Amino acid sequence: MNYKNVTVAGGGVLGSQIAFQSAFFGFNVSLYDINDEAIERAKDRITKLKPRYQEDLRATEDQLNSAVSRISYYSDLTKAVENADLVIEAVPEVVSIKIDFYKKLGEVSPKKTIFATNSSTLLPSQFAEATGRPEKFLALHFANEIWNNNTAEVMKHPGTDMKIFDEVLEFAKAIGMVALPLHKEQPGYILNSLLVPLLEAAQKLLVKEISDPETIDKTWMIATGSPKGPFAILDIVGITTAYNISNARAQATGSEEYAKLASLLKTEYIDKGKLGRETGEGFYTYPNPNYEKPDFLRS
Repeated sequence: MNYKNVTVAGGGVLGSQIAFQSAFFGFNVSLYDINDEAIERAKDRITKLKPRYQEDLRATEDQLNSAVSRISYYSDLTKAVENADLVIEAVPEVVSIKIDFYKKLGEVSPKKTIFATNSSTLLPSQFAEATGRPEKFLALHFANEIWNNNTAEVMKHPGTDMKIFDEVLEFAKAIGMVALPLHKEQPGYILNSLLVPLLEAAQKLLVKEISDPETIDKTWMIATGSPKGPFAILDIVGITTAYNISNARAQATGSEEYAKLASLLKTEYIDKGKLGRETGEGFYTYPNPNYEKPDFLRS
């Protein structure tokens, strides 16, 4: 592997984390988003990551400032990928948006550039043709808060060159990840094959008015010893992502249950600015959410 320059496309919650993690480990990073307003939000997210790295990784001020200095920001895709060895796509979890993005990306990227999708639920084979370079395309999926939850699932599709697969596994290790190879396509990879059913089951309990988020979380935490329940996890993932997944499934399947869930998430949370931990409120309020209080599991 001879990667030096990484472009991250999408400066949302996870895109910003991928960019900062890559820069922290010495790579030159170009962070692309669709307009200047989105770029400013990404810069704010990057700034807010610094104290987390200090607290969790004992990072020094010099290390953090060096990482920030290695990140450049672009709203022009051609400029963002001009020197890219690897592009990591972290755009919204909507098939049409990703396909349009890959068609544009394939036209403006150098021939050497490897493409990787960070999609949580979609398969690389869905976009391989749109990239124009299917042999240089695969999935590279990170968990939220990647500096702590440092899994990197590397999943090939049938047309991925094995040399590229091995190189991306090596890159994942180079940015402090535990590289996890997946040799066949699996919707949801390993992590979300396990996690998404839990999160969906919890949301269905809510939308059916069986119980409230705190009670559902409390049940899971007490019974399994987990430090967080599903709604606490959804606040970290971001409620917009949960909405996009529910809405896509409602449209794909015609399911009234998914449609009702998508509507609930939009009207009661997204439209009210309650997007999760990042905005200070989702299913819980932050900082100091109720599930972290000492008496949460005792009452």
